[in-house]
Amino acid sequence: MENYYAILNFVLAGVIGIIGILTLRKVSTPHEVLFASLPLLFALHQLAEGFVWLGVGGMIDHRALEIAKAIFIFYAQGLLPFLIPLAIWLIEKDGYRRKLLGIMTFLGLILTSYSLYGLAVYPSSVRVINNTLFYNNSWTANYYDAILYIITTCGALLLSSSLSVRIFGLLNFIGLIIIFWLRPYGFTSIWCLYAAAISGLLYFYFVERRILFLQRLKEREKAFTTKLENELQYLKSKHFITKKRY
Repeated sequence: MENYYAILNFVLAGVIGIIGILTLRKVSTPHEVLFASLPLLFALHQLAEGFVWLGVGGMIDHRALEIAKAIFIFYAQGLLPFLIPLAIWLIEKDGYRRKLLGIMTFLGLILTSYSLYGLAVYPSSVRVINNTLFYNNSWTANYYDAILYIITTCGALLLSSSLSVRIFGLLNFIGLIIIFWLRPYGFTSIWCLYAAAISGLLYFYFVERRILFLQRLKEREKAFTTKLENELQYLKSKHFITKKRY
């Protein structure tokens, strides 16, 4: 059974990885890079969990299992609460929302620092419960962390001025609540699997942004060309008059 779930993770990682690369190719400004990187990061995350499944099934060395487990849990419980609000803050242009996202990013930084400390100092474990990987760390296993985690990740997405990003955030929030209700022990594993799967939707968001970017660029180029043409005609006319006087 562990082998089956490992294959599932590897296949999902491959599919989302390809979508992630295509998403990055649609980036128009440097500020979009972090948010556009999320599908690819989730793909690598699922790749790591594939090796965790192989490890708990005894198909790879224990040391390899420990490395894969550390990569998975450090990204899921440690980095995401900071990366997601930061990514949204970087692309947000609305002043009011940007200020709120700045506060949320700072809150995410505090939570990330707190979580990374605990994950580094206190040992983490992983075991299979009802065909689900249960990641546990005594430092992060509390409701306060869980609430702040939801606020900084899903909350940041829901604060975006973009309807597409808000829908992505709502889908994540709904999935997270359902998972927490049905299988709380699979909160980290199943939600990250779900988030990775729907992160492919971000490709269409960046295609839309790319179209708008190119349209604006074309309009600016047209306006600039018109301005140059007018100035050129003016200078030609001025030069002709000047020559005529001499």
